[in-house]
Amino acid sequence: MRNFVNINLLSNDEILHLIRKGLRFKQGEPVPKLTDQFVANLFFENSTRTHSSFQVAETRLGLQQVLIDPQTSSTKKGETLSDTLKTLKAIGVQTVVVRHSLNDWYKPLIDEDSPLMPKLVNAGDGNGQHPSQSLLDLITIYEEFGRFEGLKIRIVGDLSHSRVARSNAELFQNLGAEVSFSGPLDWYPAEFDEFGQYVGLDDGFEDLDVLMLLRVQHERISAVENVNFSLVDYHNEFGLNHARYEKLKDTAIVMHPAPVNRGAEIASDLVEAPKSRIFVQMANGVYARMAILASLD
Repeated sequence: MRNFVNINLLSNDEILHLIRKGLRFKQGEPVPKLTDQFVANLFFENSTRTHSSFQVAETRLGLQQVLIDPQTSSTKKGETLSDTLKTLKAIGVQTVVVRHSLNDWYKPLIDEDSPLMPKLVNAGDGNGQHPSQSLLDLITIYEEFGRFEGLKIRIVGDLSHSRVARSNAELFQNLGAEVSFSGPLDWYPAEFDEFGQYVGLDDGFEDLDVLMLLRVQHERISAVENVNFSLVDYHNEFGLNHARYEKLKDTAIVMHPAPVNRGAEIASDLVEAPKSRIFVQMANGVYARMAILASLD
């Protein structure tokens, strides 16, 4: 693939290829050494997990990193993102990983179909896509169960503002899982109805295979919502507390894209509980991003 910007554009076979490639890297398969290639990471929004795991993935693949701080780049002087990327390609950077606040930032750049444009990897666009997060979520589930068909997956929380919720829901459905949603109704977009059903959090809770919790994105919700937000009330109604944790099957897993609002989406001492795969997800993020970068053509 030339670019990796929207995982929902890939076929099931292409997605499974990336999943298995990432897991082979995790299991110790020798990695290709891309020591003759340069990569730049342009993160216009703050990031810890995604940024650092891309850096580790690039280092493991032998890619040469060109360090750029977007806050001091020429975009602050009015240069377009397109010209910035073309400049990087002109000086020898083959691949650029971009996180941007603008939804679909990559579409006009790809539509240019310019040979001057480097290969593009989407590290998150607004509240649109976060395809590498989706891939690491898929890897985590596949590593646990070896399949998606028939799994009962529930996505809970701030569905309106999540980069991965819609993408994951569509992927899970296409791969044969049974998807349901829960969380505040005000944060439930009607478009999710095509991928699953909105239910009360506790409905069928004991039958779930995967409970995927989403962060309350205080930076994206309105000022009024933030003023009225009660951590205790949210946790009681939509969070994973000890009573709910005990209702989950022994084989069920708990996921969260992080950062975690401890005591809101999940009780603090359950973040590292036996059924939790939150830090496994983070580890798998490196292998997912290695698979992405190693698959660019």
